[in-house]
Amino acid sequence: MSHVAEISLEIKDLDALAVSCRKLGLELKRGQEEYRWFGRSVGDYPLPKGFKKADLGKCDHAIIQPNNPQGYEIGVVKRRDGKPGYTLLWDSWNGGYGLQDKVGRNACLLKQRYGAEVAAKKARQQGFRVSEKVDSKGRLQLICQR
Repeated sequence: MSHVAEISLEIKDLDALAVSCRKLGLELKRGQEEYRWFGRSVGDYPLPKGFKKADLGKCDHAIIQPNNPQGYEIGVVKRRDGKPGYTLLWDSWNGGYGLQDKVGRNACLLKQRYGAEVAAKKARQQGFRVSEKVDSKGRLQLICQR
């Protein structure tokens, strides 16, 4: 079974994505043109908007699980709506065989980490020192100081 879905996150900074991946125990493989998934769509799940069956499994870059050669991967694919940046596609069947443990349910940890990396990068460009902490509820907080 395949459940390829789009992760609702606009990627405009591949460097921030790479740092985010590293902090989650993943790796951004630039130039990898295929991502691991079930391998075929069986029609039990709607295709991501703007994509055809033939597009699934193909990507411009991929997010991999370095220590899980059987685990599914996330495809980093140029947006289909004509806007700059990338969208993320993954097969969430069976938790992506370990992938969901890293990125969180609905990729919430990846979204949080990427947002924090982009914000921290902008803060540093404005002269702030940036540190981070995780609160008692597991939320990532950025602390910016001049």
